[in-house]
Amino acid sequence: MTRAATGVAADARDAGELLAELERRIAAGGRAVVAFSGGVDSSLVAAVAARALGDDALAVTAVSPSVAEGELDGARRVAAAIGIAHETIATDELAREGYRRNGPDRCYFCKTELYTALAGLAQRRGYGALLSGANADDAGDWRPGLRAAEEHGVRHPLLEAGAGKEAVRALARSLGIPSADKPATPCLASRVPYGTAVDPETLALIDRAERAVRALGFPVLRVRHHGILGRIEIAGDDLERALGQEAAIAAAVRAAGYSHAVLDREPFRSGRLNAVLHRAPPRPAA
Repeated sequence: MTRAATGVAADARDAGELLAELERRIAAGGRAVVAFSGGVDSSLVAAVAARALGDDALAVTAVSPSVAEGELDGARRVAAAIGIAHETIATDELAREGYRRNGPDRCYFCKTELYTALAGLAQRRGYGALLSGANADDAGDWRPGLRAAEEHGVRHPLLEAGAGKEAVRALARSLGIPSADKPATPCLASRVPYGTAVDPETLALIDRAERAVRALGFPVLRVRHHGILGRIEIAGDDLERALGQEAAIAAAVRAAGYSHAVLDREPFRSGRLNAVLHRAPPRPAA
């Protein structure tokens, strides 16, 4: 039984104890492929896998239009720093109608594409385990991708150990992992409201707009896609400064291709588009 299931929080343990548990869990599974985005969660799993398995660990990064520009270069740098073998694999989630349709289960189709590709690679190369960076906090949000992982036999060492984001970042810092404080950078489709179709042009537009705002000195943001309107969310620590540069930010987003741009007065909050899934359905008229 996992610590997450029993309610024992890894955050209450010191980094050394958590590291030892993760090493035991990963070593027990044998040769492993790590689904590796270069974010802090998958980077920690990859780093521990390299310690526990040595040359029997392989980090694999998926390349597709859903990934923001620059993420692959970052993943390569992190893999080199932690000393794990690293490869890329092409995925084509846009070929899956369920992904393009962009319903609340979109991530299921994305992860199905990813894990199908990784499972094929693992089978061809003799790796017995597939590992992901899902952590204990992910169990508390809408994560249809976890269902796809279960269908493909993917293991989640951080989730199994009950390690939430705070514990993950603390251990990553102690190990000197370069992405320890890297902001989360999920699939670009996460900026598109459910029910609005996803296509390559929309993903590219979002990516251009976010890079334009990031170039102005705002590292943590989202550009939410609403057709011809790009709605910019800035992290709370930078929001006041952003409001002072509102005209420049809006101009950058328009230059990226949106006809209209607006800066949200509320700070960026991860998973905001999932809020609609938790609202009570409207009552029928009397």
